[in-house]
Amino acid sequence: MTRVAKHRYLGRRQGVWYYMRRVPDELADIDRRLIVKMSTGIRIADDPRAVRAGPAVRKLNSETEHFWRETKEGRADAAKAAYDAARRTARKHGFDYAPAAEIALRPLEEILQRLDVLSTRNRVEDAALVAGVLGGVEPPQIMLSGLFTAYEATQKASITDLSPNQRRKWEMPKRRAIANLMDLIGDKPITALRRGDALDFRERWQRRLLIEDLDIDTANKDFGHLARMLRVVDQTLRLGLEPVFSQLRIEGGQAGQRVAYDAEFVRTKLLDRTALADLNEQARAVICLMAETGLRLSEATNLTETTIKLTAPVPHIEVRPEGRRMKTSQSAREIPLVGVALAAMQAFPAGFPRYRDKAASLSGVVNKYLETHGLRPVEGQSLYSLRHTFEDRLNAVETPEKLVATFMGHKFQRPRYGKGFSLEHKHEWLSRIVLVPDDPPFTVR
Repeated sequence: MTRVAKHRYLGRRQGVWYYMRRVPDELADIDRRLIVKMSTGIRIADDPRAVRAGPAVRKLNSETEHFWRETKEGRADAAKAAYDAARRTARKHGFDYAPAAEIALRPLEEILQRLDVLSTRNRVEDAALVAGVLGGVEPPQIMLSGLFTAYEATQKASITDLSPNQRRKWEMPKRRAIANLMDLIGDKPITALRRGDALDFRERWQRRLLIEDLDIDTANKDFGHLARMLRVVDQTLRLGLEPVFSQLRIEGGQAGQRVAYDAEFVRTKLLDRTALADLNEQARAVICLMAETGLRLSEATNLTETTIKLTAPVPHIEVRPEGRRMKTSQSAREIPLVGVALAAMQAFPAGFPRYRDKAASLSGVVNKYLETHGLRPVEGQSLYSLRHTFEDRLNAVETPEKLVATFMGHKFQRPRYGKGFSLEHKHEWLSRIVLVPDDPPFTVR
């Protein structure tokens, strides 16, 4: 028996392999064909197992989907342009824009004022003016699959300072939330979303949380991203959407709390040369740096030659934006280098190019290493736990709260006055908690 290569859109017609696919219902308005039929040009007799026909069908399917996507996006762009033009025209003549059906329900006085604009200027035949003043253009139809693009367009000014990796992290959870919803209800206009869709989505998440042992916060983030994107797009385009994704939060649980390492474990085990011997040098150096500075991982990986001050009277690092967005305004700070942190930066005076703007990648590498080498003795500990340990060590020597907040890059509740703490003063306090491993990964030069 001849085994034919499988492809869901592979068909036979008149002795030739064909690409055959039914047009999805939601695309019927842009493609009037009931079924798309295209010949591969490959005779079945010449390719009985469809070895060549299979790839040909996949190519035709890709081209068809590209056509559908381009046509849909083109129509959406044109509809949005017409809608925006109508809104501008309405504002120019002193009115807010509203569809004709809504205007018809407004007070007679307002309707007469709108008609007066056309009659007094003798511009009844001006289609653009009529559309703007009398609401002749319907709001653009945005599909759920186009929600992120519509939302992204409203955020261009606020995301210009994101680094490529920050941009990816900003984008991914939003796209993931949309994909999760579409997996349940399919693609539909956002104006057709109903409260029932949102409640069904929450029910699915409830089941997933039980079956897959996921964090409740994972589900709540999906709800939050969807609610915000829909709200912002609605406010921008004045679509009149109902807040169907509001108040969906699943109560209970909490985000995974990272557990601090014991300081002595860090000194004798984690910062031991042998313990970190199988880890690459840049990752080793980041561990040493975080242990003695409390830096966030993204702050450590994005240090550069200009923010590492090894020849200053007090060697230190500067946490600065440099092509990326800071977590908070308080994150910008200067931290003296002591102990193994100083040694690590002497080994890498230009920072860590292997992991620049790739904090997540380094986190995965190090946490896997810690797990496989017995360096996570308590559940919940991770590389980021070093930051918690650093804060615990500061508190153990009764460091002033304001100085602790300064080291950590946290907001201090009281108003800020004066120049703040000097590098010399900071160095004095860090010297009180410096860790001195018996056999450190790097040696101070």
